[in-house]
Amino acid sequence: MTWPMLFGVLSLMTFQLVDSAFIGQLGRDPLAALGFTLPMQQLIIGLQVGLGIATTAIIARTLGAGDPLRAERLGGLVVALGGLLVFGLCLALWCLQQPIMAALGAEPALLPLVRSYWLPWLVAAWSGAMLYFGYSVCRSHGNTRLPGYLMMATSLANIGLDYLYIFEFGWGLPGAGWATVTAFALGALVIYPALARRHWLRFDLARLNLGQALRQLTGIMAPAMVSQLMPPVSAMLATALVAGFGSASVAAWGLGTRLEFFSIVVVLALTMSMPPMIGRMLGAGEIERIRQLVRIAVRFVVAWQLAIGLLWLVLSGVAAHLFSSDVSVRSVLQDYLLRVPLSYSGLGVCMLMVSVCNALGLALRALTISALRLFLCFLPALWLGGWLGGMPGLMSGALLGNLAAGLLSYRLYRAGMAHLRRPPVAADA
Repeated sequence: MTWPMLFGVLSLMTFQLVDSAFIGQLGRDPLAALGFTLPMQQLIIGLQVGLGIATTAIIARTLGAGDPLRAERLGGLVVALGGLLVFGLCLALWCLQQPIMAALGAEPALLPLVRSYWLPWLVAAWSGAMLYFGYSVCRSHGNTRLPGYLMMATSLANIGLDYLYIFEFGWGLPGAGWATVTAFALGALVIYPALARRHWLRFDLARLNLGQALRQLTGIMAPAMVSQLMPPVSAMLATALVAGFGSASVAAWGLGTRLEFFSIVVVLALTMSMPPMIGRMLGAGEIERIRQLVRIAVRFVVAWQLAIGLLWLVLSGVAAHLFSSDVSVRSVLQDYLLRVPLSYSGLGVCMLMVSVCNALGLALRALTISALRLFLCFLPALWLGGWLGGMPGLMSGALLGNLAAGLLSYRLYRAGMAHLRRPPVAADA
């Protein structure tokens, strides 16, 4: 179940990089206008991923308990509720674009360009969220192939349409937004008929206990949303700490974090493929099988990420020369690759435990793991390491902080499993 998600995530990352590269060809101002949408994009993504996590956990658990009819109605509720919530958020952002741009410090000369991009970007954000909700329903039924293949297909379509709309049609920056809208709309035309054919969506919501279903969804969605918004805040604080050591350190740290994202892509795919399996086992009351599954996944992640870390260690000198021509940046990046990747096993275990706890319905425990990883282990270790040993010490602090977070998250998961009982799944009204 993990392989399709792995290729899907890689294709999404590739299309976003190519998208930024195309916009960069238009000049500095279009790239700056794109940058001003990123904080709001994080907010929309936090909402849709939070609801997607809740969808996978609850529908998979309901299927495991042997109630497919309720699972179909929950799928319909998620699509309807998610569409309304994201539409409301996009509408609010459209109405408040002027004060938002002023608060973010946008230059007056940049505002007409931002306004021209705002509408296609918001439409793309809504259509992307609707596509994501379809993916979530699909994954909750144990099908990762269709979402994975569609992620690859829509990413390739987006890249082709980007070039066509931006350069051939001469639409410039708004063309990038409309290209994304077109690609996501094509994906929705595939995913939703497929869900209807498989009878995984029902919209007779009056026969669903709406109050109880909404409480279930928000009970997992709200903590998951907060958890999704923590990493950007942590990244800003970490960058502020690194900035105290000069621009070369900031440049090397930025390169290192981009390499980190590619290094943990297998873990990201696992966090998407495991929840539906865990949800079904939980619904069927198979707690021991969940323990076995998680144990296998943790051992794999530790071994895999340790191998990745050792590979970066061996290639540190070559990679530093490949990614930067500046001597000072190369030196800092090489130090980064010698230290931080060795902790990716701890980081991977922590990410996995957050996903597992959400799938188990332990959303507050998942939120606790995220908060403790960032604000008890990682950021304090960065500050202490930087204070004691400068930039090399800061990177050693990142290594120790990630390893400590991995151990702590696994202990918290074990404690949650010790108290877990099979949750009752309410029947339809």
